This record gives sequence, C-alpha cells and structure tokens, in this order.
Amino acid sequence: MTLLDPILATTRQRLRRLPPEAELMRRCQDLPPARDFEAGLAAPGLRVIAEVKRRSPSRGVLAAGLDPVARARQYADGGAAAISVLTEPDHFDGSNDDLIAVRAAVDAPVLRKDFTLDVRQVWEARLIGADAVLLIVAALSLDQLVELHATAISAGLAALVEVHDEDEVTLALTAGARIVGVNNRDLTTFAVDLCVSERLAPTLAGVPVSVAESGILAPEDARRMRAAGFDAVLVGESLVRSGDPASAVRAFSS
Repeated sequence: MTLLDPILATTRQRLRRLPPEAELMRRCQDLPPARDFEAGLAAPGLRVIAEVKRRSPSRGVLAAGLDPVARARQYADGGAAAISVLTEPDHFDGSNDDLIAVRAAVDAPVLRKDFTLDVRQVWEARLIGADAVLLIVAALSLDQLVELHATAISAGLAALVEVHDEDEVTLALTAGARIVGVNNRDLTTFAVDLCVSERLAPTLAGVPVSVAESGILAPEDARRMRAAGFDAVLVGESLVRSGDPASAVRAFSS
C-alpha cells in the first residue's frame, strides 16, 4: 500500500456525487478566463507556490484552525507566484469552499490541490475558480493522464503534472505536460529526499516550467532546488506553520 491508496479510494467514492460532464461543462461556459498559472511560474527568479492546508496523511495536523483566506493574503503579500489550496476533505481537511474563498481574495493564480481521476473533476475545478489542476502520474494510466491533461487545456486550465521517478517523467512528457512537478516524497515509506529532484532535473530540461515539491522546509532547500535548475518550489508545511508567512515566502524566493 502507498500513501495514495486510501486517498484514491475515498476520492472514487466522492466521484459518485459529481454531476455529468456535460452539465459541468455547460455551467462553465460563461466563466471569465482563468489566470495564467504557467506564466506566473515562468517569470525570472525562483517562484513560490504557497500552499494552504490544515493536515496531511504523512505529517498529521499542521494547522487545524487555519483561516485559508487570511493565510493566502499573507502569501500574496510576500510575493507568492501562485496559491495551492487543498480541497480534499477526508485526509487533508480541505474543501471546495476554501478554494472559492481564496480565489476571491487574491490576484495570484490558484492551484486546486486534489486527486484528479475523472474529467468531471477538471470541469468542477474550473467551476469553483481554479486556474490549474494537479495530475499525479502515479495515480493514473497513460490514457487517463492524456485525457485529463487534454481536458484541462480544453477547460482553459493549466496542469501541474506530478512525477516521482524517470519512468513517470517519460509518461508526463508523452502526455504533453508543460508544467512538471517532482515530488520528493516516497509514496510507500513517506521518506523525503531532495536528491530525487536533483536526479530528475536533467530529464526536465525541455519542459517550460519545472517545480520541486515536498521537503522544501527552509530557504536553503529552495536555493538548492534553484541550483538544480527548477523554476519554482511548492512549499506547504513550513509556510503553514510560520508565524510570519509573508516574510517566509520572500525568504524562499530570494
């Protein structure tokens, strides 16, 4: 069993409650364009995707009483290029309402951090105001990855395609990923090793935007990822626990 298995099981249960794809598409027809997630990450310097989350399966409760809007505004004040919002309810204590509220409160693009298995989730993400969705290669077949990536583009969203090893990088590139995130966390042991990003960085040389994820706990970790060639870092735990999130974001991007 991996970290993903119980999360994917509850995600599949929630899929039963989603409306048909055609209905979600119809409800998205008159929405304004999404914000440009890719452009925000491709700007000069190391960019920070600052994450809003209360809990994680690997680390337990991080900030039970977190106010997502207040925290997102602090991240934006610190210059975050994008805000990541956990919407998964069963294992991360997130909700769609968190994302809706954050999207209305900040100008930065917003990533819906959830476990996307079905095209309806992509359209749902568009409907609640997300500018990008997360696609985890380890959770998908190649056919699913290709379909979900194409659906995201059709919906006007960016896709952060997450990989853990060389084989998954190949699948991400085959699907046409323009934004690839390397997760430094082993999904079986929960161990985190920044060497994973350093090892995979050369394989992402042709990708427009590369993101290092997990284990970015201090500014020196971010600088290490920048030295390896990454355009951005996704930072969660240390920012959620920080007493001065705006200054922390600035430190990670300096």
